[in-house]
Amino acid sequence: MSNKIFEENCAKVMKKYEETVSRKNAKSDFYNGIYDRYEYPVLTRDHIPPFWKYDMNPETNPFFMERLGVNAVFNAGAIALNGKFYLVARVEGNDRKSFFAVAESDNGIDGFRFWDYPILLEDVCPEETNVYDMRLTKHEDGYIYGVFCSESKDTSVNDLSAAVAAAGIVRTKDLKTWERLENLKTLNSPQQRNVVLHPEFVNGKYAFYTRPMDDFIDTGSGGGVGFGLCDDITHAVIDEEIITSKRKYHTITEAKNGAGAVPIKTEKGWIHIAHGVRNTAAGLRYVVYAFATALNDPTKVIAEPGGFLIAPLGDERVGDVSNVVFTNGAIAADDGTVYIYYASSDTRLHVATTTIEKLMDYVFNTPQDPLRSVKCVEQRCDFIKKNLAFMKK
Repeated sequence: MSNKIFEENCAKVMKKYEETVSRKNAKSDFYNGIYDRYEYPVLTRDHIPPFWKYDMNPETNPFFMERLGVNAVFNAGAIALNGKFYLVARVEGNDRKSFFAVAESDNGIDGFRFWDYPILLEDVCPEETNVYDMRLTKHEDGYIYGVFCSESKDTSVNDLSAAVAAAGIVRTKDLKTWERLENLKTLNSPQQRNVVLHPEFVNGKYAFYTRPMDDFIDTGSGGGVGFGLCDDITHAVIDEEIITSKRKYHTITEAKNGAGAVPIKTEKGWIHIAHGVRNTAAGLRYVVYAFATALNDPTKVIAEPGGFLIAPLGDERVGDVSNVVFTNGAIAADDGTVYIYYASSDTRLHVATTTIEKLMDYVFNTPQDPLRSVKCVEQRCDFIKKNLAFMKK
């Protein structure tokens, strides 16, 4: 005997799912000459396969209720393999726990579909409660590494919201079989988040971009994006961290900053797409910014445009944690196109596209932040003066 309620609701959910994953994306009317935004997010909670959330058996789920809900899909690592685009997204269940899942697309801007199963990591850390924000590095040693935040309860204080963050490390060659390695240890930093593995050896060693932190939320004495070397990635220990992109007063990185996507190698330097945070009356505001380091010395910043590259606009400003954009994945394709995957307000994932040529132009030719209002006005007046003189020719 058929169950009409089940069948109708199941059909409705499946129809919406197929419409969402099949929806074509298009460039929006946003323009700044640096990158293009798109009309629709590339991943949302509606991209989750219904069989992840609903019991598909009418006998055990006669009303077709959600049994294991999904709250948000965001902060994805990104990689291109064999002509396809892959995102290892952070999926957050209604229970607040996050996990990783692989979504695949032919073109990188739409058509992303999750594989049948999310990633089940080896359970090697009994104290670990939550995992999120994986960066994917295709390393010259032949492995693809995923570096992510491993979160545990802080048992040193009587506060259920107190947590400890560490950098977890996994590796794979096919995004299907994952080997869990030991968490990164940084001898001078009690906590780590937003850690990125450099794609090449530096002085014969594995190189990491770190974010030294004194506790889970505040960086404290952490001065910016760090850099450190280790001999053995299976037992990764960093003795010394050098600060590269520094936090600065009254800028977009005042409260904290951290590495985002794996740096992109260009003929002029490594281009980093990172995130900066400042505090406001409405809470923390996250934006995406860019800088470049020297090819022969990834610790040496050689260009740092003033201000943000991407900030939340319109609907992007609203979500579980509003007024936030965040990136931990970008793909530099063989044709020179760059796909920057950024999440908005801890809720959904978007893409912005540009080119290596445009990124280099932006990073190396955009003026630096003079750091004081009077100097910023002087800078802008000089800029206007040159433009007016040119326009009168």
